[in-house]
Amino acid sequence: MNMMEFFTQHGSDLLVKTGEHLYVSLAAMLLGVLVAVPLGVLLTRIPKIADRLISFIGILQTIPSLAILAFFIPLLGIGKLPAIIALFFYSLLPILRNTYTGVSGVDSNVKEAGKGMGMNNWESIMKIELPLALPVIMAGIRLSTVYLIGWAALAAFVGGGGLGDFIFDGMNLYQPELIIAGTIPATIMALLADRLLSMLERKLTPKGWKETYQTT
Repeated sequence: MNMMEFFTQHGSDLLVKTGEHLYVSLAAMLLGVLVAVPLGVLLTRIPKIADRLISFIGILQTIPSLAILAFFIPLLGIGKLPAIIALFFYSLLPILRNTYTGVSGVDSNVKEAGKGMGMNNWESIMKIELPLALPVIMAGIRLSTVYLIGWAALAAFVGGGGLGDFIFDGMNLYQPELIIAGTIPATIMALLADRLLSMLERKLTPKGWKETYQTT
């Protein structure tokens, strides 16, 4: 089957599956950011339990992704929701660890200067610590995003759709063109996402960040 014949036969389905793949990936990533970033900041205020919690989440990520997906089927059924929740767990560790490391590594002299200007704890977080830690946090978000776009292919196992449908159909039907059709768009999406987040990171990085921020 040549390329023209393939797109004539599967083109519309490919667009739908690409949209589903992107939706599942971004939904899981957004959920991960909404949970991991505030939790990472909170852990900097209670460092005694930070290492334990981060290690526990790290242990969760050693569980095979298929096992996580299977675990949620009795609880959430099949479809996109169990796929998003399973991928959410895999997004947590890089974002949480980088948020904790980034915020913890902000120069204490800068934070003391903020207090001297009358900033309370919340203002210090929002105006000093998060902006200065943002490049480190974004590095975790970029890493998670690239991984999730690849792992989202497994959503097909629980009826979540996405490009994994093409990959697994190709394996079952011994049609390499279907495997390639599922793999190439996912790879392109991962590369584009990494590039866009890299551009966003540079745009949001405060001027003089290297001089102000010190890693731990």
